[in-house]
Amino acid sequence: MATKSTKKTAAKKAAPKKAAKAAAPKKRKVNPALMKPVQPDDVLGAVVGTKPAPRGQITKKLWDYIKKNGLQDAKNKRQINADDALKAVFGGKKSVTMFEMTKLVSKHIK
Repeated sequence: MATKSTKKTAAKKAAPKKAAKAAAPKKRKVNPALMKPVQPDDVLGAVVGTKPAPRGQITKKLWDYIKKNGLQDAKNKRQINADDALKAVFGGKKSVTMFEMTKLVSKHIK
């Protein structure tokens, strides 16, 4: 009987070692193209600033502007209601989805 209990404890001790090896994830490499500063044009610059910035920072500043001015639709959070500055960025549209917004913003980046 003693041999059965030692085999079970040995099996339990071996299991955490396998889990530890699998739990060590590899670090993701940042794509340098996404970190490259891009220049917003004058229309987009009125909302996010005219200094060159990475695309992620421009999107972040745009969302900060939207939240600060309460332009996100109350019922459908994916919908953005444009004010005068954003209408120019959105090509004259009064309302766009957040997915459509990124497409329209990319036209104003050099």
